[in-house]
Amino acid sequence: MAIQPFDNRPGVIWMDGQYVPWADAKVHVLTHALHYASAVFEGERAYGGVIFRLEDHTRRLQESARLLGFEIPFPAETINKACADLLVRQGHMDAYVRPIAWRGSEMMGVAAQNNTIHLGIAVWEWPSYFSPEERLKGLRLDMAKYRRPDPMTAPSKSKASGLYMICTISKHRAERRGYADAMMLDWQGRVAECTGANIFFVKDGKIHTPIADCFLDGLTRQTVIALAKKRGFEVIERRIMPDELSTFSECFITGSAAEVTAVSEIGGQWNFNPGGITKTLMEDYTAAVNPSGKAAAA
Repeated sequence: MAIQPFDNRPGVIWMDGQYVPWADAKVHVLTHALHYASAVFEGERAYGGVIFRLEDHTRRLQESARLLGFEIPFPAETINKACADLLVRQGHMDAYVRPIAWRGSEMMGVAAQNNTIHLGIAVWEWPSYFSPEERLKGLRLDMAKYRRPDPMTAPSKSKASGLYMICTISKHRAERRGYADAMMLDWQGRVAECTGANIFFVKDGKIHTPIADCFLDGLTRQTVIALAKKRGFEVIERRIMPDELSTFSECFITGSAAEVTAVSEIGGQWNFNPGGITKTLMEDYTAAVNPSGKAAAA
């Protein structure tokens, strides 16, 4: 079955306040963002026609832009409404929502203080990335070659396009080696995250997760931590070294795409048994994002 390319799909894309036919939503080859990664974005999910934590995503988008030194020329209310209206206009219920803001093409060089800031929003159908059975079976993760950078060397709190370069390299390498994704360490060799998801471990009924100081404190991560605490699970945010991984019984990742997905293996060295805590949080998250408040049937 042929994959439908993303530059030629039905419907429209919202660009700078206007609905543009999908195939016409283009930028120039000399756009600053293409050459110097001066772009920020969000990855949002809609369930049953409702975008989960839309306002929080928009706030993070605006803050990401500020960390890169520019302001998005639309208020949060306009961005929220554009996302919601576009979802309806595209006719999707379970979908992915991608707002992106970038510097335009007036100046080409490292300095581009006066370039126009653009904002685009696209929505496409996207059901759950994995089935409940697949998510509980567990993914196999490789060990990434590259590490998350020191936060003194990059704006790590920004969801900036340039910070994902090493993620793409690492995920492609993992896939070539037969893995689904890769776990990245931070600049000091401590466990950080996966290429597009946060990571959690379970030991003696307690949940452990790395401190999010050189990578995004994901909104899904925040939601799952809150759900775990509501269940009475102790959540410990701390430094985790790779040599500790053999002491954990369960492992799972969280993200807008991955939702809550179990991990069965990391790097051919550490194995985990997807268990009760992972399953409970998977079900609780499904219920939290479902507009009806009910978990989907497994």
